[in-house]
Amino acid sequence: MFYDHHFMGMHWVWWIILTVVLLLMMFNIIPYSTNNGYREEAIDILKKRFARGEIEREEYEERKRIIEDNSSD
Repeated sequence: MFYDHHFMGMHWVWWIILTVVLLLMMFNIIPYSTNNGYREEAIDILKKRFARGEIEREEYEERKRIIEDNSSD
């Protein structure tokens, strides 16, 4: 009953599909987790840009104020 030719004929296909999916996950071709990294906040990015000298103090203060105003909403 369970050894019908349709079941036995397709059984090897599922092993191949499972193996391919596992290999793709191992080599990180398909993501298997949604968010496993640190998400950088806007204020942290702003501080780094100021520390690197990309923006001046006035621009830093203005953008910091805007970020803080938006985060309280």
